[in-house]
Amino acid sequence: MIKQTEILLAAYTRGFHLITHEVMDQIKPLPSEGLLHLFIKHTSAGLAINENADPSVRVDFEGFFNRLVPEGLPFLTHTLEGSDDMPAHVKAVLSGASITIPISGGKLNLGTWQGIYLCEFRNYGGKRKLVATVYF
Repeated sequence: MIKQTEILLAAYTRGFHLITHEVMDQIKPLPSEGLLHLFIKHTSAGLAINENADPSVRVDFEGFFNRLVPEGLPFLTHTLEGSDDMPAHVKAVLSGASITIPISGGKLNLGTWQGIYLCEFRNYGGKRKLVATVYF
């Protein structure tokens, strides 16, 4: 069986944000076993799984991505939506648009230090839509 839910996230500032609890609040209850697939319906933000304990990890990710794909590169042609737009598209390709997490015992089977990240790459990205599909 499949259960699908569209999740609307509040607007987040640019950066990497833990959204595990926000996602869980909108997809409960979970089956005893299955898979959760999350897909973001945007091209300038991404999803990832990483460190959920130390906030400095999220700060370092932001710094690394900004250094890897800086704004204002002279060869970019897609610039009408602002200097952060095309770099945001590139960063979104690098982070990815979806993640899949196993469900065991009615809970997400994440590692001890893992959480779901919204990777917001725009200065003013606005509300973001996710599609959560639970397979059981």
